[in-house]
Amino acid sequence: MKGSAVPMEDGGLAIAKKANNGGENGPNIRNRWGGVTLGRLKRSERVAVIIRTLVERPSVVFPLAGFAERLQAAKSTISEDLALVRGSFERLGMGRVETLAGAAGGVRFFPFRGRDEAQQVALQLCRRLSEPERILPGGFLYMTDLIFSPHFSMQIGEIFATRFREAEPQYVITVETKGIPLALMTARALNLPLVISRRDARVTEGPSVGINFISGSSGRIQTMSLPKRAVPSGARVLIVDDFMKGGGTARGMVDLLAEFQADVVGIAVLVETLDPPVKLVRDYVSLVELEAVDGAGQNVRVRPGQRLFRGDAG
Repeated sequence: MKGSAVPMEDGGLAIAKKANNGGENGPNIRNRWGGVTLGRLKRSERVAVIIRTLVERPSVVFPLAGFAERLQAAKSTISEDLALVRGSFERLGMGRVETLAGAAGGVRFFPFRGRDEAQQVALQLCRRLSEPERILPGGFLYMTDLIFSPHFSMQIGEIFATRFREAEPQYVITVETKGIPLALMTARALNLPLVISRRDARVTEGPSVGINFISGSSGRIQTMSLPKRAVPSGARVLIVDDFMKGGGTARGMVDLLAEFQADVVGIAVLVETLDPPVKLVRDYVSLVELEAVDGAGQNVRVRPGQRLFRGDAG
C-alpha cells in the first residue's frame, strides 16, 4: 500500500514539558511547524513519543527528519529507537512498524491483526450475540450496542483492514447508517477516505447518482445514491457493512460503484446469515456467521466466519 510522508504538524505529537521552562533538559523551543521541539530526552521518553505519534495515525507515513527535529536527536538515533519499537511490536503481536525508503519515505505503523487474533475477536462477538435477550420480535437480533462500541468497532475495522490491505483500496464505502462505525474504523486503519451511500440523495451534497436495487432479504425495490464527487473514476473501493442476508445491499453498492467506473476490491461484513446460502454477491468475507435465531426457544446459534482469512473469498 503506497503512502506519502506528512509534515509533523499534521500527525506529530506536540508535547510540552512541565511549566518550569524545560527543567534540567533545557527550555522548550518552537520548531518551524509551530509545535514544541523538546529538549534532550532519554531514550524511553523518545520511544514513548514515537509510539504515541505512530499509533494515533495508523498507516500515515512520518518522515524521520520530522522526528529528529521534534526530539532534537540525530536520524541515526531515531532509527535505533524505531528498531526497538518495531521489534517490540512484532514480538508482542501489537502491529507492524514499516520503514519506507526514498525521498517520500519515512516510517508508519499498521495495526496488523492476524488469524488467531481475529478468531478471538469473533468468539467474543459470538458470545455476546448468543445472549437470549438480544432476540427481537420477528427473528431479528439486536447488535447496535456492539456495532457502536468503540472497542469492538476498532478491532473489527483493523481486522478488515488487515484482510484487504494488500488489495490496495483507495476508498472505503458503506451505506447509512449502522455500517458507518465499522467502515470508519476500517478507513482509519488504512488511512483512507470514507464514503457513505445514502438511501435518499441530499441537496447539501450536490448532484448525485442514484440507482434502484432489489433487497436480497425482502425482495422489495429500494434506492441508493452517492454524490458525483465522492468517488473518482477508476478508484479502488472496499465495501464494508454490518449485516448481510441475501446480499441485496452489497449488490446495490457494487452496481452503484459501477456507475462511477470504480473497481470493487473487496466486501467485508460483520455478520452474515447462512440462509439463504446463495447471496447476490460472491466475493465477500464475514467475521461472524448467524446460523439461526430461535425466538421460541430463546436460542441464538452463531459461529466465527469461515471466509475471513481464506485465500479465496468466493
